[in-house]
Amino acid sequence: MNETVIERPITATETGRANQTGRKGRKGNSFRTYALLTLAVVVGFMIREYDLITPEEGVGYWLGIIGGSAMLLLLLYPLRKRIRLLHRLGATRHWFRMHMWLGLIGPLLILYHCNFELGSFNSKVALYCMLLVAGSGIIGRHFYAAIHKGLYGRKTSLRELQKELATSMEKSHGLANLMPQLVDRLDKMSDELQGCAVVQTLGVRRSLRWTFTYFFTRVSLQLTARRELRAAAQTSDIVAQNYRRIYRTTSRYIADYTRLMGRVAQFSFYERLFALWHILHLPFFLMMVLSALVHVLAVHMY
Repeated sequence: MNETVIERPITATETGRANQTGRKGRKGNSFRTYALLTLAVVVGFMIREYDLITPEEGVGYWLGIIGGSAMLLLLLYPLRKRIRLLHRLGATRHWFRMHMWLGLIGPLLILYHCNFELGSFNSKVALYCMLLVAGSGIIGRHFYAAIHKGLYGRKTSLRELQKELATSMEKSHGLANLMPQLVDRLDKMSDELQGCAVVQTLGVRRSLRWTFTYFFTRVSLQLTARRELRAAAQTSDIVAQNYRRIYRTTSRYIADYTRLMGRVAQFSFYERLFALWHILHLPFFLMMVLSALVHVLAVHMY
């Protein structure tokens, strides 16, 4: 064994770690956003008994106007995708970011507007429809992120993911001299997923199978790596001296590689879920707009 073989695994995971850092950053931002929204909801619910806000006048009234307008402005994003004239007004990711924020802030303002209480029948219907749209949007956001390059990136494709997997597989061959059984297992798993490049779909069954076996597959690969590395350490002083460093690097590579395999395996599944979500989300939104209009008319007429 020479030093070159030892060092190759160290550089093999740089791209994977960079991608993982980006995903962790996005997850961290999402967590903070949801945490702040949850805190705002909890605080509003706790102070509702003090009647600081009334829907009919003052701050409560204007919170309803602003929140309702925010929900109505959600129409701008789908209109932007269909009207070419609007394509010049900023990139899609900026419109989508605005769409997401309006979909979170609007319901929050409406909840404060009604002081977290149910009113008449039409206001109940409007509130329930709004919460249904908001919940649907949060779910759809995660489907969207699963098939795009980041939350605000362009739509990726199965072929692109398979190309990333092939590139990652080429880097793993630096481990072949140390852990041939591990590399052989990775090769077989990669071939199984690369074999669908023609039809561009993996099927729901395979996606679900990977979802439920992901953790066990990763642990199994790490056990294989440890077993082979221990055997190599018994015949090589260099491997023995660098055992911990090589194993940590190999473990990171396995984690990055299996995570990428998961994205490939689950891509078609999430793509179908996102298409189904689109079919359901629009009727929910139209119900919300209609019920909100009835609510506004009823309040101002009676």
